[in-house]
Amino acid sequence: MTDPTSGPTVGAPPDPAAGPRRWTLRGARTEYVVAVPAHGRWLELVAWGPHGVGDGPSPVEYAGPVPFLTAGDAAPVEYATDAARPFTGADLVVETAGGDRRIGLEFAGAEAGPSRLVVTFADRVTGLRADIGYEIPAGTDVVRRWVELTNAGAEPLRLHRAGSAGFCVPTPHGATVSYQWGQWAQEFQLDSVDLGHGEFTVGSSQGVPGHAYLPWLAVRDRAEPAGSTWGMALDWTGSWEISATRDTGGLTRVRAGRRLADGPLDLPPGDRIALPAVTGAYSPDGLGGLARVWHDHQRRLAGERLVPRPVLYNSWEATYFAVDAENQLALARIAAELGVETFVVDDGWFVGRDDDTGGLGDWTPDPAKFPAGFDTFVRQVRELGLTFGLWVEPECVNPRSALYAAHPDWVYQVRGRPLTPVRNQYLLDLGRPEVAEFVHSTVDGLLRRYDIGYLKWDFNRPRTEAGRDWPAATGAAGRADLDGAHVANLHRVYETLRRDHPHVLIEACAGGGARTDLGMAARADVFWPSDNTGPLDRLAIQYGFLHANAPHLLSSWVTDSPGFFDPRPRSLAFRFVLAMAGVLGIGADIRHWTPEQRAEAAGWVARYKEIRDVVTHGTVHLVGGPDRSRCAVQYTAPDGDTVVVLAWHTGRLDGPGVLPSRPVRLPLAGLDPAAGYRHDTRRYSGSHLTTVGLPVRWTADHDAELVVLRRA
Repeated sequence: MTDPTSGPTVGAPPDPAAGPRRWTLRGARTEYVVAVPAHGRWLELVAWGPHGVGDGPSPVEYAGPVPFLTAGDAAPVEYATDAARPFTGADLVVETAGGDRRIGLEFAGAEAGPSRLVVTFADRVTGLRADIGYEIPAGTDVVRRWVELTNAGAEPLRLHRAGSAGFCVPTPHGATVSYQWGQWAQEFQLDSVDLGHGEFTVGSSQGVPGHAYLPWLAVRDRAEPAGSTWGMALDWTGSWEISATRDTGGLTRVRAGRRLADGPLDLPPGDRIALPAVTGAYSPDGLGGLARVWHDHQRRLAGERLVPRPVLYNSWEATYFAVDAENQLALARIAAELGVETFVVDDGWFVGRDDDTGGLGDWTPDPAKFPAGFDTFVRQVRELGLTFGLWVEPECVNPRSALYAAHPDWVYQVRGRPLTPVRNQYLLDLGRPEVAEFVHSTVDGLLRRYDIGYLKWDFNRPRTEAGRDWPAATGAAGRADLDGAHVANLHRVYETLRRDHPHVLIEACAGGGARTDLGMAARADVFWPSDNTGPLDRLAIQYGFLHANAPHLLSSWVTDSPGFFDPRPRSLAFRFVLAMAGVLGIGADIRHWTPEQRAEAAGWVARYKEIRDVVTHGTVHLVGGPDRSRCAVQYTAPDGDTVVVLAWHTGRLDGPGVLPSRPVRLPLAGLDPAAGYRHDTRRYSGSHLTTVGLPVRWTADHDAELVVLRRA
């Protein structure tokens, strides 16, 4: 990064004679270049792409006429108030106590380091200060952006829009915008729209990222389907919004940040608010290359916790709420024989929990279900050589519980209005200090009392009420930021638990995949992407998931479920190979598996343990797709010596053995063309595998394949 020219002091007008201020942030293979124009009213993107992209005319700069607009409406502004971009989309809209808007900012200085930049703008009238931050984590190709707003004036301010960043992408031939839509049991459905002109928006008002859309977007020029692609993802576990707008001049600008579903945010004099970080990513290799950039970033977020995850068994689909020591131990004994390493007791273990109408909030093991004591039960599981895991949903409460009877004021509510139950439960107001302390102490107490090494943290309802029964919620400090307080305390509880219990793996779940964002990727060890474990449905879910998330975050189970949308039967082998694409788990009622099925399962578990280091750390290439004749995932070890290919048959057969047919070919990527790669007795050149492809032949009895290639 180059050092800026020394700028004026905070609050002083810009000095036109100082000329533009320009900074370059460099990643492993990319660079991000920004500058403050001579007028000093905003920060502009110069270029974003491979190294050297900024050494020439800017691909996004525009200095021509703007009929019926302002200059900022057409400029590649990095962070814009409604004074800078009044007509084509502002990131920040602020209102004064007198009702005035269109607050303008002026350059007030910058601090630059080797991989970090903070550019400050200020408004001399209101005293509003905006610190616009950038960071490229060492060795990555992502740029992390954030904004901190400070009210240094004497009057209160109100934020009607509080976006975190604007990303500008050159799309001269039109934009293709990729996104992921879904619903419960059908998350991470990868799709795209062609954006000639106008705006495309996704988001959530549920207080969580939600099932409907992922807080992730990718943009490329329509003429380059496999070329330069830019991505954006939010570090925010609350309500959010991402919008892409393409103007008539060929610029696509992506705005990302919080969705203020509960109304504007108050910023009293002297207060500061940090808006969520947004991370941008670039790859010259299309969506697949962009996925690899995200994988690398999330692996770095995991840090020392990035180790192969244990093979687990979860009891939910086997026993549902009918949990007791006898049936859980029966499952645990079989699981241990299969080679499982962690046994997780799901919902139904605590008092009052015979169905979903009661018990939430009363986190005490049910003595009727564990007559010898929960300690004894946990010890018996551990004596089988298994780590013990437990399901919790500490943010929610049933009306039929001791907690709700004692603290009905702890749930989100609007005074005088009836509460809205979802799944027969209410949502605790985690933003309240005493509620956050209850949630933390409850989970912390379980981890200290019992020998627990795995925690599945669930969240089965969105927030519906935008209020709280708490006098301190309003007053001189203004209205409460319910969404912000909930997210901040959620993140804080996760961080504290991981600090105090570093050996415990935490799985983040929200009725499936409704809580997957970069904020949780930095604080959880694995995601539960969907409650749908049907094999063909799950294949489509995992295909989308891996475009935005690394394999170490993908929890996947082998179950007996047929699925909801494509219930065509698939073999046990198909289910195992599918679950091996991330963190292997089993959720079937294995008490009913035949000896032959158990033997086959044990074999697959053993094979997974041989490849999971490559799955965890390897470079991922997605081959084909779930709706195509070719569907596979390739993992290449960091040293390039081992290549793992998981492949699945998703369509019709072509009459093998009866009619003329040839094997399906899976073109691999990233191999040394001159090297040899061996699988069993077959040897292939890297050139053959990348140009002709790895052959697989599907039959009625063979619908999945695990191939391990080793460089000869």
